[in-house]
Amino acid sequence: MLEIGSKAPDFVLSDQKGNAVRLSDFLGKKVVLYFYSKDNTAGCTKQACAFAQSHGELQAQNAVVIGISKDSVASHLKFAEKNELPFLLLSDPELQALQAYEVWQEKVHCGKVSMGVVRSSYLIDEQGIIQQVLTKVKPETNAAEILSFLQAQS
Repeated sequence: MLEIGSKAPDFVLSDQKGNAVRLSDFLGKKVVLYFYSKDNTAGCTKQACAFAQSHGELQAQNAVVIGISKDSVASHLKFAEKNELPFLLLSDPELQALQAYEVWQEKVHCGKVSMGVVRSSYLIDEQGIIQQVLTKVKPETNAAEILSFLQAQS
């Protein structure tokens, strides 16, 4: 995983509406970058809904939330609409950000080895520096952990 204190890798990906989004567009704001494996799965839906419920409090901390997976723009749009997600979901089918943030890793499930996303979150400060790295996060508590960290810093 990338280290706290290092510069967050920039990227350009499409959001759920097909708009190009660059991480550096958010300089001056804190960014909660969370990586998840697949739209409309139980854990990923719990995680997204937890971020949606905390969205106002995160905004009050000058933070924007961005979810990233390799799902398509169309899949993200359906997922965002179905769950009323008030934040950006970015599509990374080429694994640009997933690899840059070192969350695309070998995983073992039921004895089968495959590549996939290790559910992780990065908190990036207003200057684009990584402030916190959370790996193998629990979907239900990830948003609360990030919010607690932000509130402790303010």
